[in-house]
Amino acid sequence: MSSDPMQELIDGYHAFRNGRWPAERQRYLDLAKHGQKPQTLVITCSDSRSDPATIFNASPGSMFVIRNVAAIVPPYETDDSHHGTSAAIAFAVLNLEVRNILVMGHAQCGGVSAALDNSIADGVPFLRAWVDLLKPAVDRLPEGTPDAHTLLERDAVRLSLEQLMSFPFVAERVNAGKLELNGARFGIADGKLELLDKKTGKFAAL
Repeated sequence: MSSDPMQELIDGYHAFRNGRWPAERQRYLDLAKHGQKPQTLVITCSDSRSDPATIFNASPGSMFVIRNVAAIVPPYETDDSHHGTSAAIAFAVLNLEVRNILVMGHAQCGGVSAALDNSIADGVPFLRAWVDLLKPAVDRLPEGTPDAHTLLERDAVRLSLEQLMSFPFVAERVNAGKLELNGARFGIADGKLELLDKKTGKFAAL
């Protein structure tokens, strides 16, 4: 592979075109003809180390994915600002009618670090206001805890699940049994996936 970033993308495309594309060609043709109908929306971090399609060995068309800093679901707002994450949630739920939403955080999350350390967002436009959405979870951290980063990675997922229920069309479908909400955290170093137990509110590794 070349050290030129664009050439790396081109080399990767050629590998895809010569390998996976022939194997998946009929699936792509079906998706082009009939459109997408994913069952799951995954809301996850933009971090390059935590790719949901790789982690879940997903086929084309099987997941609708939203990626942003720290996998944050913002509160439901109806003003005229630009709400990219909210628009994608609405499209997945109302147009695609997904049956499952998974919010997946991950270890060593830079967005979580920025929520804990104000200096990280200095000079980075938009970042401070975005990670400040995690403040309710930051405020819930036990005072003086030595593992604040890991605890916040998990509680940020819980907070995003809470925020999802502020969207009327999400809450309506959850309460009607048509939509399920789940949480997870991916360990980059060990490859382990923790799932949130809805009964206990705790994360447990698969």
